[in-house]
Amino acid sequence: MKTEFREDKPILYFLQAEAPPLNERLGSTFALRATGSIFCIACGRKTSKSFSQGYCFPCMRTLAQCDSCMIKPEQCHYHRGTCRDPKWGESSCMIPHLVYLANSSGLKIGITRAFQRLTRWMDQGAVQAIPLATVQNRLDAGLIEVALKQHFPDKTNWRAMLKGHVEPLDMEELRDEALGFLPMHPFAESSTEASVTLTYPVLEYPAKVQSFNLDKNPLIEGTLLGIKGQYLIFDTGVINIRSYAGYEVDVT
Repeated sequence: MKTEFREDKPILYFLQAEAPPLNERLGSTFALRATGSIFCIACGRKTSKSFSQGYCFPCMRTLAQCDSCMIKPEQCHYHRGTCRDPKWGESSCMIPHLVYLANSSGLKIGITRAFQRLTRWMDQGAVQAIPLATVQNRLDAGLIEVALKQHFPDKTNWRAMLKGHVEPLDMEELRDEALGFLPMHPFAESSTEASVTLTYPVLEYPAKVQSFNLDKNPLIEGTLLGIKGQYLIFDTGVINIRSYAGYEVDVT
């Protein structure tokens, strides 16, 4: 889903770039039906199974954006000359990256390309986020993240995030605490930016989180109660739209 951040207002969500925001459908009956066709989001070929959130098997094995270092940035190997696609690496990894703290299901450490910070925070369902430090490439960001994982978690509990009961945190104080662990990383430029608060379009959070699976049940329907992160929240369950990139789906 595409997102549009709005300060002091709920984030706007779009299934397609030119479609009306999904926010307008809150409280309405909504249905998603998978047709059974899956297409690779890179090459477009039809595939019987999706890998790495939207790729066919050959693309998953060969594309740089599907390499394991995308999950573990501290293992970036561009500097060794072994990147699967050096041009892609230059435009995606050898650019400024941001190390941040976010409050989604609780505090977590994370990294993202500096220019897409808001998109990253919205996709994670963060209700608060604050920049911690900027570095000039993905590898350095990954090394900082590894160091800070000794002091802060790096995972979001998606079930807790979708229940909506997230206690507000003093992000500036936590940022100062985290910066105290960074003197060993002289390549990092620490941030003094203020924290960001994010609000999501949710009428009602589920008391119990039940996740839909389009591979097992191709028809999902119910009343749309909210959107948070990349999840649609129905009165009948939730679905992570990002997990089904490349799936052909009828929406009614």
